[in-house]
Amino acid sequence: MTVTEALASRISVRDFLPDPVPEMLLRDILWKAARAPSGGNLQPWFVTVLTGEPLERLIARASARALEAPKGESLEYNVYPNPLVEPYYGRRFKIGEDMYHLLGIPREDKAARRAWFGNNFRFFGAPVGLFCFIDRGMEAAQWSDLGMFLQSVMLLLREAGYDSCAQEFWAMFAATIYAELNVPANLMLFCGMAIGKRNPDAAVNRLVSERAEVDEFASFKGFRGGAELS
Repeated sequence: MTVTEALASRISVRDFLPDPVPEMLLRDILWKAARAPSGGNLQPWFVTVLTGEPLERLIARASARALEAPKGESLEYNVYPNPLVEPYYGRRFKIGEDMYHLLGIPREDKAARRAWFGNNFRFFGAPVGLFCFIDRGMEAAQWSDLGMFLQSVMLLLREAGYDSCAQEFWAMFAATIYAELNVPANLMLFCGMAIGKRNPDAAVNRLVSERAEVDEFASFKGFRGGAELS
C-alpha cells in the first residue's frame, strides 16, 4: 500500500469487528511511527495500549462515571475553540449531520443521539484502545509532534489492514483515565484511539468527510507554468 492509498482509505471507523490485533504488530507500528518528525528530537509522546480485561475494566469505569457526570469532567484543554466560527463550525456541523443521516437518527431524536454517543466509551467495539499522553511541561510545538506521531500510527495501521478512530472525546473524562491507568501526575491526556478492523456492513463506516479544495487553503507564489504531476 502506498502512502497515497493509506491516506485515501483511512477513515474514522465507528463500528469495529471483534477480531484481536496482535501485540507484536502494534509494537512494530509504534516503533515505526516513532520516526515521525519531532522538533529537537524530544519525542514527547507516551502511550498506553489496552485490550482484553484491562480494556473492559476501563470501559466499565468510564461508562459508570458518565452516568454521574453526563457532561464530562473538567477538561484539561478545549477540544474546539469557543465560539467556533465559520468555516469551521459549518464543517463540524455537516459531518455530524451526515453521520446521523447514515445511522437513520433524525435531529429531533435526542435520546437516540445520546445513546449513539455512548459508543465512544466502548471504543466503538474495537478490540484495542490506545491513549496518548504528553508531559505537562511541553508547549504547542510539541503538541504538533503528537499529531504527526498519531497520523503515522493510523497510516501504518492501514498499511497492515487495520483501522482506527482518534478520539479527543476522552479529554472529557481525563480524571477517570488517570485514576484507572495510574498515570503519572506530570502527564496530560491528549486523546484516545480505537484500533481494529472495520465492520464492512456498518452504515456508519460509509461516512467519508469532505475536504476543502487546495485553493481554499493554499496559495502558490513564484511558480512558472502549469506543469502537471506525472
